[in-house]
Amino acid sequence: MDLAPLLAAGVPLIGWSAHSTLLVRRLATARRDPLTGLLTRDGFTARAEKLIRSHPERTTVLLIDLDDFKHVNDTYGHAAGDAVLADTADRLTAWCGPKGIAARLGGDEFAAVVLDASDRLELLSAVLTRRMSLADREITVGASVGVCCLADLLHPLLTDALAIADRDMYTRKADGRTSRCR
Repeated sequence: MDLAPLLAAGVPLIGWSAHSTLLVRRLATARRDPLTGLLTRDGFTARAEKLIRSHPERTTVLLIDLDDFKHVNDTYGHAAGDAVLADTADRLTAWCGPKGIAARLGGDEFAAVVLDASDRLELLSAVLTRRMSLADREITVGASVGVCCLADLLHPLLTDALAIADRDMYTRKADGRTSRCR
């Protein structure tokens, strides 16, 4: 039996299969922030839009910005800043639970889309501002949280909800409180 025709067809097929597997892994990695393990903007957008389409009346969109994060990097160093970002990501993920999606949009800005969050919104600020252990010291990092409840929108779109949450976040920076859904 001549194996040449089988090898001629099989070798390229194996190569294409390996290449596609590698490509899928690279795409999945590109949608995750390497420091925090959270979704990046692209991965977040895709999953958030799907969640919004499924349950617009139960969905809340949040934007979170760490207050005075530059001070952490300047005072304690970038390794401490990285530890704060990773700890914030862990806390946000735990708060979101299985009914939510958390992301790091960049720098010290995070986002989340969560189902049935109105009863837990006040808890989020407390969760994010608990003291953190950094090497030999304890520090507290503040967080400003902006909220948009999609039930309040005529057309529940992620882009509109993020813009509203962003405006809400900046109004909250001064007083440190998290808004509530009506």
